[in-house]
Amino acid sequence: MSNRQVDYLLIGGGLAAGNCARWLRESGADGSILLVGREPDLPYNRPPCSKGYLQGIDSREDVLFRPPGWFAEQQIEVLTRTSAMKLDPAERTVKLSDRSEISFGQALLATGANVRRLNVPGCELEGIHYLRTLGNSDAIREDASGKRVVLIGGSYIASEVAASLTERGSTCTMVMIEPVALSRGFGQTSGRFFQSALEEHGITVHGDDQLKRFEGSDGRVTRVITKAGRELDADAVVIGAGAVPDVTLARGAGLELGSSGGVAVDSHLQTSVPGIYAAGDIAQYDSVVNGGASIRVEHWDVAFNHGKTAALNMLGQDAAHDVVPYFFSDLSDWASLEYVGPAYEWDREVVRGSLDDGEFTVFYLQGARVAGALSVGRSDDLDAARRLISSATDLGDGVDALGDLSSDLSQL
Repeated sequence: MSNRQVDYLLIGGGLAAGNCARWLRESGADGSILLVGREPDLPYNRPPCSKGYLQGIDSREDVLFRPPGWFAEQQIEVLTRTSAMKLDPAERTVKLSDRSEISFGQALLATGANVRRLNVPGCELEGIHYLRTLGNSDAIREDASGKRVVLIGGSYIASEVAASLTERGSTCTMVMIEPVALSRGFGQTSGRFFQSALEEHGITVHGDDQLKRFEGSDGRVTRVITKAGRELDADAVVIGAGAVPDVTLARGAGLELGSSGGVAVDSHLQTSVPGIYAAGDIAQYDSVVNGGASIRVEHWDVAFNHGKTAALNMLGQDAAHDVVPYFFSDLSDWASLEYVGPAYEWDREVVRGSLDDGEFTVFYLQGARVAGALSVGRSDDLDAARRLISSATDLGDGVDALGDLSSDLSQL
């Protein structure tokens, strides 16, 4: 027998669950809402973990999704430091880590992702950090500020943390498999621009290399050894090796999983069990703006918008998720990018504006169709990119107009 019953059960303490709760209430839900999260904090924005919060500019309260009193005002119950241990879709119950059992009407799974940990010699040494939560950010700020720091990885986390720690007086070195920073997702044209910004501010970047092992003294890391033979002194290490969707609960419940390892959902974010939805990092969904392809996107903005779509469908509004995913990244105040897509593959890049001037947009094309776009200082170009991605417009001979500053993108 369950201890209690709720109308809407939201499993996960991040933005997907928080925004789902918000839209349930704002869209007229008058039933009971319970949000369960394993972290000690209320739902918060994750990007500041590697940016303003890590730098000490943003406070803990600054990064919260809503002020602490908001949930009580909206009659939304929140259980922090609580995990969902077992989900029974047939009985519509979930067992929690506090040994209670909850019966629910509809549910959202938004369990997020776990960092990908590297298993190399010396990985157990103190001073080696991963970044996913506010607590991780606190530990990195305390342990690495003003010291020699080696960052493993060449994407968002390593690049952003390197910039933030440099602002805090650290001497940072990046080691990455990619030849150029951020090039795996954005190509080398954009990557060289961002890597130049990092290097101009004193960050050393080693591309085309891999971590081999850590060495230490008295149980703490002191050196990073790479496969290319580099020996890098380190007082602290931060690893940004990606993340793995946390589908443990979904798998145990027998929910269908997708080809990329996420929870398979339809364009309405409903799982293989009616009335149970998935959102955020774990959701592999049928994208209505990517030609019906089944995609999974890891980013806070995706989770945020997923939460709204799930809420509307819980309320019977038949809302397909038609939002073009949006990303942003800040390397301190040195360079900021905005991106819509994602373009998993592309065969041509068209640049609008000037990389030398630091104001440009790179359009990523598959054939004559826009698959994604990255902008630095030209946000308005992204409106056209979203429209062209959503409509799958074949630009034909008009592709070159994307790079012509005299052309009106709204007419394409």
